[in-house]
Amino acid sequence: MKRGVLILIGVLALGSLISFGCAKKVETAKDAKGADEKVASAPAPSPDSGSQVKAESPMVKELGSASGLNDVYFDFDKSAVRDDSKSVLQADAKWLNSNSKAKIKIEGHADERGTNEYNIALAEKRAQAVKKYLSTLGVKSDRLSTISYGEEKPQCKEQNEGCWQKNRRAHFTVVGQ
Repeated sequence: MKRGVLILIGVLALGSLISFGCAKKVETAKDAKGADEKVASAPAPSPDSGSQVKAESPMVKELGSASGLNDVYFDFDKSAVRDDSKSVLQADAKWLNSNSKAKIKIEGHADERGTNEYNIALAEKRAQAVKKYLSTLGVKSDRLSTISYGEEKPQCKEQNEGCWQKNRRAHFTVVGQ
């Protein structure tokens, strides 16, 4: 019991350092083996490299990191759009509605925990949830496609909660105009 409390305190302290003091919500989740674990829901990490884009046209060149198309992040074992991701998606929708010819691929990603099959399905649900949310904000769904990469394209390769959080994401790629 005492060891578990110390581990939880350590996870929370690390999360506090990562997010510069932002409050965390601690919840119980199932790990890949089905055992209960405590996880800290970290705020969405900043993307390290911006959006990946093709550079064939002036509109696509404009996208780059200044485009406003930012990754959105998910809680462990969840595909629901988080409240802190809704403002990110609202900004993305604003940009997409202003650039009505851009076609976007929404890439779903998962962390490494769980089977490949499970992570592919979960990442697909995440991409679909983002597509649905953007559609409710006025983005035409025929401009949005989805793909699931599961755990195959991690943004971070360390084995800790801070890193896994970065991998539980939906990423945007411009695929045409």
